[in-house]
Parts: sequence; structure tokens; C-alpha cells
Amino acid sequence: MMTIPIDFDDAARIDGASWFRIFWNIVLPLSGPALGVAAIFAFTGTWNAFLEPLIYLQRPDTFTVPLGLNLLNGQYTFEYQQTMAQTILSLIPVLVIFVVAQRRFVQGIVVTGLK
Repeated sequence: MMTIPIDFDDAARIDGASWFRIFWNIVLPLSGPALGVAAIFAFTGTWNAFLEPLIYLQRPDTFTVPLGLNLLNGQYTFEYQQTMAQTILSLIPVLVIFVVAQRRFVQGIVVTGLK
């Protein structure tokens, strides 16, 4: 948001816009790609979180996906086929979010500032 030129704010103030209207009609639409990238990263980080849910959650019915995948580890055996199949299934929501928000993600990376 700091890369948005102050000239836009000044022009809106001259036109009589309040600070909320400047934020809602100018700043928020121009920072949409950056907010989209932040939302994708926040969702992916939360979806893949392992340590915090491991500390806070006690019952297996409330476990997150990474904790559920960890339950597949046996004491003496490890089922690679089942673990890989369920890992692929756990990636589907992240891939769907990325495909849906890919346009904003690419815009957020490409847009570095306005001239």
C-alpha cells in the first residue's frame, strides 16, 4: 500500500472524498493483487501447519490434515502407498485455491509499484 502514489489521495481529497472513501475506492482496489498473494500464503501456511496443532489439539477427531497423515506412521511399519495417496488428496484444496487465485497471484508478483 505504500507504493500507491500520494497523488491519488490528494486528488480524491480535492474532490471531497473522506478518508474511508479514499481507502475503499482507491487504496483497496489498487492493493488487491498484494492482498490476494497474502491470502494465498496465509491459507497455505495454515493448511500445512503441523507444530501448533500438535501442541494444542488432543483428540484425533479434531486433528488437522498433517496431523492425520502423521497418524499413519506405525511403531514398526510405515505404509508408503497409503501415505502418498492421502498426501495427494490433501494437496487438492491448496491446488484449487491456487488455480482460482492464480491471476491475482501473478499480478501481485508482477506489480511492484505505479509510475
